[in-house]
Amino acid sequence: MCGIAGFCGYKEDFTLSSNKYTEILINMRETLRRRGPDESGELLEPHCGLAHSRLSIIDLANGRQPMTKGGFTIVYNGEIYNAAELRRELADMDFSTKSDTEVILNAYIRYGSAAAERLNGIFAFAVWDGLRLALCRDHAGIKPLFYSVLGDRLVFGSEIKALFAYPGIAPAIDKDGLCEIFAISPARSPGCGVFKGVSEIPPGHFGVYGPDGFRLTKYWDVSARPHTHNYSETVEAARFLVTDAIKRQLVSDVPVCCFLSGGVDSSLTTAVAARELPEINTFAFDFEGNGEFFKESAYIPSRDNDFAREMAEYAGSRHTELTCRTADMALGLFESVRAKDLPGMADVDSSLLWFCGEVAKSNKVALSGECADEIFGGYPWFHSRLAFETPAFPWSAALDFRESLLSGDLLGAIDLDGYARSAYEAAAAETPRLPGEPPEEARRREIAYLNLKWFMTTLTDRLDRASMRGSLEARVPFADFRIIEYVFNVPWEIKCRGGEVKHLLRAAARGFLPDSVLSRKKSPYPKSHNPLYLSLLREYAEEAIAAPNNPLFDLVDKEKFARFVRGDALAAADKPWFGQLMGAPQMAAYLLQVGFWLKEYNVKIDL
Repeated sequence: MCGIAGFCGYKEDFTLSSNKYTEILINMRETLRRRGPDESGELLEPHCGLAHSRLSIIDLANGRQPMTKGGFTIVYNGEIYNAAELRRELADMDFSTKSDTEVILNAYIRYGSAAAERLNGIFAFAVWDGLRLALCRDHAGIKPLFYSVLGDRLVFGSEIKALFAYPGIAPAIDKDGLCEIFAISPARSPGCGVFKGVSEIPPGHFGVYGPDGFRLTKYWDVSARPHTHNYSETVEAARFLVTDAIKRQLVSDVPVCCFLSGGVDSSLTTAVAARELPEINTFAFDFEGNGEFFKESAYIPSRDNDFAREMAEYAGSRHTELTCRTADMALGLFESVRAKDLPGMADVDSSLLWFCGEVAKSNKVALSGECADEIFGGYPWFHSRLAFETPAFPWSAALDFRESLLSGDLLGAIDLDGYARSAYEAAAAETPRLPGEPPEEARRREIAYLNLKWFMTTLTDRLDRASMRGSLEARVPFADFRIIEYVFNVPWEIKCRGGEVKHLLRAAARGFLPDSVLSRKKSPYPKSHNPLYLSLLREYAEEAIAAPNNPLFDLVDKEKFARFVRGDALAAADKPWFGQLMGAPQMAAYLLQVGFWLKEYNVKIDL
C-alpha cells in the first residue's frame, strides 16, 4: 500500500527545468510519506512526472516504483488479489519481479484500459505510455485518487494534500463545496473533492489525459439481473464468494492481522483467516471508562469485548485488546482532519486513527469486516418504514439540526436542502432496476444502491486515511466486487429470511462461528460513553468561541453554537444526524473540525 502523485502537460518540456519539477515531485511525494515510508522514487520525462512512496508488502526487494518496461511506466497504490491468475494468463510476457505492480503493468501493456476489468483488488494507479497518462481506480473505490486540471496540465495524488504541493493549486471552497460540507458531509458526492477545482476518479472509472484533454470512462458498476438460485444455492454461493475473498486477501510477504469486534462480519473474517494462518493476531477496540459508563441502546445493544474474546479463543488467534484514552480520542479530532484533508466523522474518525496507529506497531496489513452491512442489508434503514417513505438519503434524511447552527448569511447564500435533494434524486435515478419490480422491492434496491455508492465509500474513505496515516494497509474482503455484484440481486426474502438481519451472511457463516456470535445482534463501530468526552468537547468549544477571528464563525452562528455546546442538548440522546453514531456530541465535534480545517488549510471561501 502506497502513495502516488504526479502531473502531465504538453505545452512545456519539464526536463528543461528538471530541478524545479523534480523538487515539485519530491514535495508532492513527501505529503504522502505516511502512506509509504519504506521506499520512494520519481520519474521525470518531458511531459510527465510521477512520484511514489512505498509501503512494502509484496516482493519487498524488487517492487520499487515507478516501474518502467517497454515504454510504459506505472505508479500504483493497492493490492491485486488475483495476481497469480493474471500472471499465468500473461505467461508469455516477461516478468522480472514477483510484485503485483508488474502484473498490472503487463496487463495494461497487453489489454490497455480493458486491464482494469480483469483486476480483483483495491487499487489506484497511473500509467504513462509516453503520450498519454491513464488514471484508474478500483471497482468499489477503496483506494483514493484525486486530480485537478490546472490550465494545460493534470495533477494527481492519492490524497488531496499532494495536489496542494503543486504550485498554483490552493485550498478554496465555493458554494457547491460549502453544500458538501454542511448538507452532504461526512459523505461526499462521487467524484467530488469538495475543494474548488479538485475532483476524484469515481469508483470503477478509468481516465485518460492526453493532448486532446481528459476523458473519464466507467468500466464497472452493479447491474440489475434476475436471481436464478434457490435458497440453498444462494447460501452456498455467498459462502464461497466471502470465504474466497478473505483467503485471497491474506496474500502478503509480511504478517497479516484482523480487526475483531466480535460481530458477525469481523468474526467470519477472522475465522476464515485463522484457518489459513493459525495464531493470527487479532485486535479488539474499546474506550476508557466504557466498563463503567456503557449503556445499551437500540443502536448499540452490546459491548464488543466478551464476544471478541470468545471469538478469539474459538479461532485460536493471538488476541490484543486496545483501550483508547478519552483525551487521545478528543485530541485526535484534529489529527484526523489532517489525515483526511477534510472534516469527517468526528470521534468515529479520531478513534479509528488511534486504533490503526496502535495496530501498526506490530503489523503492516490488517483485514477488516467493513462493508458487510452495506452489501447484506445490516443497517437500520434497510428495515425502517420511515426510510422507505422518505425520499432522501436514509442515513441523513433531515438537515434541520445542521441548519439550526449555521449563520443566516450562509443560509441565505447557499441552498442546502436543494443541493441535498438534487444529489439524492440524481443518485436514486441511477439505480439499476428490473422491470416490474414491486414498489417496496424497487425502493429497497434503491437503498442498497445508495449505500454502495455513498455510505460505503464514506466508511472506506475513513478507513483508508486512518490506516494509511499509521502506515497500515487495511483490506476489506466484503468489498470484493464479485460479492457486491451477486448479493445486490439476491431477493430480500433470502437476504433477510424470517426477518433476521443479514440472514444470508449468517447462514453463509454457519460452521465458522460459535452460535453466540452467529446470533449476536448488530452492534456498530464502538464509541465512547465516558462523560469526560463531553467535558473535553466543551473545553475545545469554549476555546473556539474565545479565539479571535475564528473562521468557523464566518459560517456558523456563534451565539447559537455557544448555547448548543453549553446546554443540555449536547448530551441528549437524540436522533442521529448522520448514520447511527453521529448525534449531538458528534455535531459539536464536527463543527470544531470544520473550524480547525478552515484555519489549518487556510481555506479561501469563494462565494
